[in-house]
Amino acid sequence: MRNTLILLVALAGLMTSGVHAGSGGPTLSEIEKPTRVQIGPRPLFLVDDMREGPLKQQLRQCAQRGTYTAREFSIGHRGAPMQFPEHTLESYVAAARTGAGIIECDVTFTKDKQLVCRHAQNDLHTSTNILATELAAKCTQPFTPATFDANGALVTPATAECRTSELTLAEFKTLRGKMDAFNPRARTVQEYLGGTANWRTDLYAGPTSGTLLTHRESIELFKRLGVKMTPELKGPNVAMPFDGFTQEAYAQKMIDEYRQAKVPPRHVWPQSFDIRDVRYWVAQEPEFGQQAVYLDDANTVADLPTYAELVGYKNEGVQIVAPPIFALLADDGGGRIVPSTYARNAKAAGLDIITWTLERSGVLADGGNGFYYQSFDTAIKREGDMMQVLDVLAREIGILGIFSDWPATTTFYANCAGLR
Repeated sequence: MRNTLILLVALAGLMTSGVHAGSGGPTLSEIEKPTRVQIGPRPLFLVDDMREGPLKQQLRQCAQRGTYTAREFSIGHRGAPMQFPEHTLESYVAAARTGAGIIECDVTFTKDKQLVCRHAQNDLHTSTNILATELAAKCTQPFTPATFDANGALVTPATAECRTSELTLAEFKTLRGKMDAFNPRARTVQEYLGGTANWRTDLYAGPTSGTLLTHRESIELFKRLGVKMTPELKGPNVAMPFDGFTQEAYAQKMIDEYRQAKVPPRHVWPQSFDIRDVRYWVAQEPEFGQQAVYLDDANTVADLPTYAELVGYKNEGVQIVAPPIFALLADDGGGRIVPSTYARNAKAAGLDIITWTLERSGVLADGGNGFYYQSFDTAIKREGDMMQVLDVLAREIGILGIFSDWPATTTFYANCAGLR
């Protein structure tokens, strides 16, 4: 019995340190603030690919510095998920090492109402190894293989759905993060767990990495890394109240965990796509509410709020809005990227702006760059145009910061442009 108790205590210590037993990875107590920022080759590749002009000359000169510092303009979107499994210890550390001054934990909850870092309550089947574990039996929708006709054409894609709310925290912590992807043509679980985009990599998604974290652990990690924090309260996929857990209690619990960790409110930008959460923070937690971020879920330009609606947000106490990149930019008709009507309206309404998400669209030169570039894709011809996008957002619109799947790019630009 005594040996059993010792083992349980040891396992509990590993769980609270953010690392699984036998993982081989670092514990939170071993993580230290990076001594220098590493930008790697990608930002300089983008500069080399730019069209000739004053901005390229400026960035080339900046590239000769050789040393860079972390910047709040550079926000690690889910960490650094272009190459590391999102919302994992390894992804967050990579974001800090590449100079993100702020890092995001998307917040959802488990069956026992504990807060954890996941992009959605129902994405475990695409962002973790759950389907390859015994916990697959707890999934809302078990893995169902794809079906094909006699000619091999896909008839029905493979499906699954697994939620954090189906697992206890202890069960959640046994999982491993992977690159968020799935193969719709999968006939087996192993095939389904594949599907990573060819411009990303599975190199850092091995069996001893992909360490999942609670929200509390993310706070401790970010403090150790010396970065500020932007948690997003995710909309639940279960009916609320959930076993007595109300939406207000959920919003409050997230803020409480920063207070308990003694994080200054000025170091936290709480986010939500639900205006009711932002209103709650503004009214009930004004120290945190003054930096609350209202995320815009527009899918097209036509969905964006009007000037009057933006003024209405400001009048409610909202100080910061965060639309997707396409909302802020347009093609002037001559192939030049310019601020959009929405961008001008938001600034005129007295709102600060954060935007999302850079480095999430793959190769740009092949055209058809999708959601984030839809309003100005006609002005995008090459990979280096990403630096022009950043320049218009920063200099002409004056955004506070930008989420990026690879913070090195935004860190480099922010250093060169003298942004904080």
